[in-house]
Parts: sequence; C-alpha cells; structure tokens
Amino acid sequence: MRIVSWNVNGLRACAKNGFLAFLENSHADVVGLQEVRAFREQLPEPVRAPAGWHAHFSAAERAGYSGVAIYSRIEPDQVDTALGVPEYDREGRFIVARFGRLSVASVYFPKGSGKERDNSRVPYKLGFYRTVFERIEQLKKRGPVLVMGDYNTAHEPIDLARPKTNEKSSGFLPEERAEFSRWLAAGWVDTFRARHPGAAGHYTWWRQWGDARAKNVGWRIDYVLASPSAARRVRNAFIWDQVFGSDHCPVGVDLD
Repeated sequence: MRIVSWNVNGLRACAKNGFLAFLENSHADVVGLQEVRAFREQLPEPVRAPAGWHAHFSAAERAGYSGVAIYSRIEPDQVDTALGVPEYDREGRFIVARFGRLSVASVYFPKGSGKERDNSRVPYKLGFYRTVFERIEQLKKRGPVLVMGDYNTAHEPIDLARPKTNEKSSGFLPEERAEFSRWLAAGWVDTFRARHPGAAGHYTWWRQWGDARAKNVGWRIDYVLASPSAARRVRNAFIWDQVFGSDHCPVGVDLD
C-alpha cells in the first residue's frame, strides 16, 4: 500500500500543471492534499471526481484559503473533517479517513508567522498541534494511524538549509520544535528520518524566489508520521523532490 502527501499550493493551479497525471503515475492507494484553496464545486469535474478514485474534501469557510483532501482507490469506511474546535474547523485543515483498522489523516498545520511576520500566530499554531495530537492519540487506540501533511515546522537543523539564519522564524522556533519533539517522545515516528537518519539536503518546500529550489535552499516541513503499530508496517519512506507543480513536493510511505 502506498500513501502519498502533497501540499499543492492551490489545486486548481496544480491541476493545470499535471496533477491528474501525477495522481495516476504515483501508483498510490491514498493521496492526501493540503492547501487545496478551493471549494469542491470550484474544481473541474475530472479533478473533484477522477475516474477510479474516491475524493473527500474539507474546505475553509474563507474562499481561496487552506483546505485539505483525501483521494483513495477504495472508498473509506468513514471520513471525518471536524476537530470539534470552531476556530480550527473553520479553516479546513483536518481530514481523516478510515480503511478497516488503518486511519489516514491529511493535515495542514498553520504557519505561525502571522500577517505582519511577527510570529503572532504561533499560539494558534501550537493550539492546533495539541488538538490534533489529542485526536490522533485516540485514533491509535483503534489501530494503526498515519498523519501526513504540511506540518510547517522543520524539526532539527538537518531539516533546513539555513538553520542559523532562521532561529527566530516561525517554522524553526524552539517552542514549535519542542511540540514536534513531544509527538516523537509519545511514540509517533517521523517515517522519513527513521529510514534516512543522517541524510541531509532532503527538503520538501522551497521559497518561490531567488532560485531557491534550483539551489536546494529549502525546508523539510512535510512529513508522514506513524503510530508505533503503523511504523512497523513501513517498508519505504520517500521525498519526491523531482515532482513539480507546487512550491512543495510530495512525500510518502510504502506499507507492507
């Protein structure tokens, strides 16, 4: 079973740059998207309902903002899009699908930078992290869980090209990194780092200026985290940095 996650930075734009071809060529069974930035009815029919796929969406109340989705080859037994906290649910950042005992979540974690780049949204971001954590801790009591998405946090210096110059930037703040560490301490597994413990230079997001992607000046902020029982089933974890169409690239895992 292959599970893939991709922040598409606008699904309508990504669709014009080959999203449907990617969907077919990925050989994935489940694909989670973040930053869809469209209501379902705004998407072209082949994108909102591709042949051979079941598509489920959670949109933000605000048009053109946030939004997550899960595409799957088989119909999920259950899909849930609510965390039960209105200030988080209105932004369309969470969707989880259950396939038998396996739960797969696609999550778009907030940025903490704020409109004025003053890190004013860090408390909101950390509160969202804690709320999602409480939900997935409950899910893992039922069976294996994978939580994929754009976490908007680089955990360690190895996870971004310029750690020293970003020590005061949201995405690499001590409190954000500490929250990520708390998840790992609770048993959640960073599947890529578990498979590639010392591998540097593997990033999933690059700024859209200054030739950042060509120079590989990036951040690893997209992850697939696995509960202990799911981690035991992971055979391979990958970053597809040669896939274009967004300022992020896809990440994923293969499961036994």
